[in-house]
Amino acid sequence: MSIPASATTRTLTCRAVLFDMDGTLVDSTAVVEQVWSEFAGRYGLDFAEILRTSHGVRAGDTVRRFAPDGADVAALTDELGAMERVRTHGIVALPGAAELLRILPADAVALVTSADRILADIRMEAAGLAMPATAVTADLITYGKPHPEGYLRAATLLGVAPAEALVFEDAPAGITAGLAAGIRTVAVGPNTGPLPDGVLHIADYSSVSATLDTDAAGRRVISFLL
Repeated sequence: MSIPASATTRTLTCRAVLFDMDGTLVDSTAVVEQVWSEFAGRYGLDFAEILRTSHGVRAGDTVRRFAPDGADVAALTDELGAMERVRTHGIVALPGAAELLRILPADAVALVTSADRILADIRMEAAGLAMPATAVTADLITYGKPHPEGYLRAATLLGVAPAEALVFEDAPAGITAGLAAGIRTVAVGPNTGPLPDGVLHIADYSSVSATLDTDAAGRRVISFLL
């Protein structure tokens, strides 16, 4: 995981790390697109528009937005969830993700995902990644991304102020959520969209290193080289 320092190396320090899942730790793009394509075809929905706007957003919020008038949104969301839970072929961890999670202290890491807990467990296991002890899933929050609720709750659960945390996110909705929570946010992968000023970008974690230290007050500090 270590890389030599260079003129392009960027250093960020924090006390807690908050990860999105799909597209950030887990590459599930093919599965997600397959499921939404089938679902959209079944109900005559605009698949292209769903793909354009749904990345990083809770499935139920997307169903509510695109469902036909009078549709049972809860039933459709359950149907979509059942489809997602049996599709794991091709799901893999992003390069370097497993190594990075092993390095980081367990009590300083949280997962903040738009998937519900059942789906999050399935996809993390399919990718060979350990589920963080702290996980804020879609079923635990009132407002999904781009609302900051999930990231704010995760920071609180880890006992840190937003300014002391760092978010890794891949989707515009998630990046917006992290920034709205007042948390420095690193964009991951190819689907981030145009980035706000000050948001750093990495392709994956293969060239990321993390080291642990303590500050003057004796508190643990995590330093990332990106």
